[in-house]
Amino acid sequence: MSSYRELARTSGVVRIIAAQLTARFPSGMVSLGILIHVEHLTHSYGAAGTVLAAMSIGQAVSGPITSRWMGRWGMRPVLSALTLIYAATIAVVAVVPLPVPVLVALGLLAGLSTPPVQSAVRTIYPKLVNSRQLTALYSLDASLQELIWVAAPVLVTFLALQVSSVLALLVISGVALAGGAWFIFSPEVGRVRIPRSRSSFGRVLRKPTVLLTTAIGVLFIGSTAAVEAGIVATFGEGGVESGLVLAAYALGSLTGGLGSGGIPMSPWSTARRLVIVAIGSALTLVMVTNPWWLAFALFVAGVGFAPALATMLASTSASVKFSETAEAYGWINTGQLIGAALGSMAAGFAIDGTGALGAYLVSIAMIIGAAVVAAVFHRGFPDLRGRDASPIPDTEQLPVIT
Repeated sequence: MSSYRELARTSGVVRIIAAQLTARFPSGMVSLGILIHVEHLTHSYGAAGTVLAAMSIGQAVSGPITSRWMGRWGMRPVLSALTLIYAATIAVVAVVPLPVPVLVALGLLAGLSTPPVQSAVRTIYPKLVNSRQLTALYSLDASLQELIWVAAPVLVTFLALQVSSVLALLVISGVALAGGAWFIFSPEVGRVRIPRSRSSFGRVLRKPTVLLTTAIGVLFIGSTAAVEAGIVATFGEGGVESGLVLAAYALGSLTGGLGSGGIPMSPWSTARRLVIVAIGSALTLVMVTNPWWLAFALFVAGVGFAPALATMLASTSASVKFSETAEAYGWINTGQLIGAALGSMAAGFAIDGTGALGAYLVSIAMIIGAAVVAAVFHRGFPDLRGRDASPIPDTEQLPVIT
């Protein structure tokens, strides 16, 4: 814990973490909020799912592009414009009754305009702390984001079902504006200037670590999406047990992330931590209908979740130039979005065929796949033992005439 106490005393760390968590809080609310609102409006889950699919496609497409824009036009202008468009789009969906095709178009626009706060803050981190503190900061970031996925769905579900789905979406829009403004106008955002990348768009994927982390993210987050679908199928959408089990998963991740902040990262670290997730996921098969057992099993899985994510973030940072970090994280986020979509889809078909057990089997297969990929290609990860995770400086060697 001494690493975290030292981080807390570092100027700007607490402020920027709190600001980015607030700015990203709508990401944990918007899917459920739109799902409930569009279903109430159209009385069709199919229409609601189509709007959500359009939004996910928009997010997947825009992530690397808008992240790269921050190096061209600056973080504040890009984040400000996108935050305004995003908040306005959500507000229009909330207050204007529109036909389904228009709602789909607005869902796509909301996805395309989602502010790349996650890429921005992870680009800022290496300039905020010294190199010795960086791996602990990535662990802290990966751990605290669990607060979003625990609190946000509960809040938006309460507002949408107990008060009004219109109010729920307006709250999402308001939090996006307020949290975005807090983050955008934080001094740390103004002090960091991302150099304009000299490489062509997408070239950063040629870096083995970036490509490997993106590919693993598809399987890793796909596994999480599948197990979440299995939990809902086991206990029902309104089941209290679902919340208990998912909270245990998040608590395990928070515990694992905070506990691993000071552990040195080797090329094998990602695979080892994914094995912990795989073991916990496999334990779900022992008693798939017992909420207490599932809570225990997914707590074990969660212990490896944030540490594995932290290793991938730190490895990416250490493997690319500073000018490439935002785009690299954009691609990683896109991979995770694709994984979530594939995991949910595969779990849905499995549930239709074999019940909730099928979703757990999909989850286990995907996380084992992620661990195998990380192990087979472990040399694609840098050895960070005794080395900092700072990005490669944007400098070039000049020939010296003697």
